[in-house]
Amino acid sequence: MYKQRFVLDTTAFTEQRVVKALGDGDLCEAVSKLLDMIGEARMKLAISCYIPYPTVYRELKGFLERNDCPELVERIDTWVVKKTPNRYEIKVPARLFTAYVKDMRDRLDRGRKKAEEAIWEAALEAYEIMCREEGDVPREKIIREVIGETVRKFRRKYRQIVRHGTLDSAPDLDVLLLAKELDAAVVAGDEGIERWARELGLRFMPAHSFPHMLQEYLELAEEVER
Repeated sequence: MYKQRFVLDTTAFTEQRVVKALGDGDLCEAVSKLLDMIGEARMKLAISCYIPYPTVYRELKGFLERNDCPELVERIDTWVVKKTPNRYEIKVPARLFTAYVKDMRDRLDRGRKKAEEAIWEAALEAYEIMCREEGDVPREKIIREVIGETVRKFRRKYRQIVRHGTLDSAPDLDVLLLAKELDAAVVAGDEGIERWARELGLRFMPAHSFPHMLQEYLELAEEVER
C-alpha cells in the first residue's frame, strides 16, 4: 500500500482560509482542529506529515507563541515529524538554479527602478512644498509629508516586486528540499512555494484544500470499516 507523505509549510496552518474554515477566524482553534485530523490520519491511514527542522518549525512555533497558543507546540511535536533536509545529498537540476537567478535578477532590476522613481517623486514633492511656502521649510514637515509617505509606498511596492511569487526565505527552500528528499507532497499557501514546487516536479496541495482532503480520506475509511 502506498503511504502518503506531506511536507507542511507554516502557511499550511496559518493561511487565512484555513483559519476561517476550521476556527471561524480563531487561529488557535484552527491549528488544534488541523492537528486532530493529522493525528487521526496518521493512526488510521498511516499518512505522515513532516515539517522542516529547525527553520519552519521555529517559524511556526514563534507564530503560535505570538498568538497566545504555545501549548499547541507540544501537539505539533507529537503528530508532525520534524526533519532537517539532507542538503548534501538532494539533487536539484542546474536549470532551476539558472531560472531562479534570472528571476531574482529581473525582480531586483524592477525594484531598483521603483527606488529611482521614489527618489524622484520625493525630490519633486519636497521642491513643490518649498516653492509654496514662504521662508525656510521645517525639516520635520518635509520628513512627515514627503519622505515618510514615499518610504511607506516604496516598501509596499518593493516587497510586492521582489518577494511575491518566489522563494524569499530559508524555510521556503527547506520545504521544497525536504519534499524532494521524501518524495512527498508540499502543503502551503504561498505562491512562491507553489511555483517552484511545480518547477521541481513535486506534488502540491494548497493549504486550504488540505483539511478537506484529510476529512474525505477519514470519512471514506470509516465507510470501508463498516
